[in-house]
Amino acid sequence: MEESKVRRLHAPHNERSGWSPYPNNDDRDQGYLKTLKPKSDGQHELMAAIDAHNLVMALGPAGTGKTYLAVAKAVEALEAGKVGRIVLSRPAVEAGESIGFLPGDMEDKLAPYLRPLYDALSDRLSMKRVKALMAEGLIEIAPIGYMRGRTLNNAFIVVDEAQNCTYVQLKMLLTRLGWHSTMVVTGDPHQSDLLPGVSGLADISARLEAVDNIAVVRLAERDIVRHPLVASMIGVL
Repeated sequence: MEESKVRRLHAPHNERSGWSPYPNNDDRDQGYLKTLKPKSDGQHELMAAIDAHNLVMALGPAGTGKTYLAVAKAVEALEAGKVGRIVLSRPAVEAGESIGFLPGDMEDKLAPYLRPLYDALSDRLSMKRVKALMAEGLIEIAPIGYMRGRTLNNAFIVVDEAQNCTYVQLKMLLTRLGWHSTMVVTGDPHQSDLLPGVSGLADISARLEAVDNIAVVRLAERDIVRHPLVASMIGVL
């Protein structure tokens, strides 16, 4: 038998065929390390602001990529060793429903509210990697109420759906920022599930806009990257 044929027969399956449905874990995880690129001028401004500031307020309508970009930059910072952990937080408020009426323990009750954060994470990392990082405490996903009294050092904090936070809650969250940390607060001031006038996002953003070293990035309908109908609907709804 020719020497070249012998080498092919004894080579691993993926080397013989050039592709295997069962890649090793390193290859599988590597596939999730996608290049993060802005898809609009507003997204470019937001990414640049996150790189340059320790506190960023990202305001804009649904579909502008606020949460996705914030979580993606958090993963990027963790993987590069710039921070020691990621803390993702979101208010457990949706359309007036209470988590107390959902079945299960606290983790089960909170799961539907925190699902968008899991989705953003799993798009940047494999679920195996996400679960491993969460088990090690390097990724923490928690509701707003669990943040009181903490100081978050060496962390990348993302506060999502901040339009469903009151002024007092947002003030509490912003003052959690510790040394060597970055915080990105995302939300749409025009889409709050709270009673009119209760959300504190618009007021706090306006006040912080005048503070040096804090970036307030306002995304618009032109930055929506979902289906084109989303931008059309938001323009009339």
